[in-house]
Amino acid sequence: MAMGPLITAAAALAGLNVLLLLPLLGVWVRNYATFRTGLVAGLIAFAVAMLAENAIAVYFFFSMQSFYAGDPHVQQAVLVLRSLQFVAIAGLSFTTLR
Repeated sequence: MAMGPLITAAAALAGLNVLLLLPLLGVWVRNYATFRTGLVAGLIAFAVAMLAENAIAVYFFFSMQSFYAGDPHVQQAVLVLRSLQFVAIAGLSFTTLR
């Protein structure tokens, strides 16, 4: 079964989230090596958790397509949540990398 456009967009956003989180994790690991503060350690934990969650989501989008295919409301909810997550990570990326 082919993925619908909403789930395809959600999978793409999850992939973009992974791509945005990788440089953030690199910056925060480098900062932790320099400063050794609890705040930076918390940012690393956040990035690792979000990276794992988004990587697993991408895997499930492609391996369990039928899981999301049944209800268009579920597809819309997944897309909205992935979009909000993308906006939050993009904002954090902009702030961190500038």
